[in-house]
Amino acid sequence: MKKNKETIITFKVDPSLSEAMKGVSNRSEFIRSALLAALDSACPLCNGSGVLTPNQKKHWQDFAASHPFSECRDCHERHLVCGLRGRDKPRGRKTPRPME
Repeated sequence: MKKNKETIITFKVDPSLSEAMKGVSNRSEFIRSALLAALDSACPLCNGSGVLTPNQKKHWQDFAASHPFSECRDCHERHLVCGLRGRDKPRGRKTPRPME
């Protein structure tokens, strides 16, 4: 059975970040956890870059035409609402109600 090797990745930090990290007992685990959390929260369209390619922008505009933004009544965060509700809705999935 072949054992997977870990890959070492290094990066530079400014002095203030280096100083802030001194109090962290297991910096490698802290950085791994922070990176995984950031990657899990990255925008699925731009992969966290904050910039859409011209083709991505066109796809986004097409999608956004039938998926308006709404504010959640509970947490007050903005989210997309399917404007196609009621037409060919998949079974077993609840569709969020838009805010008035």
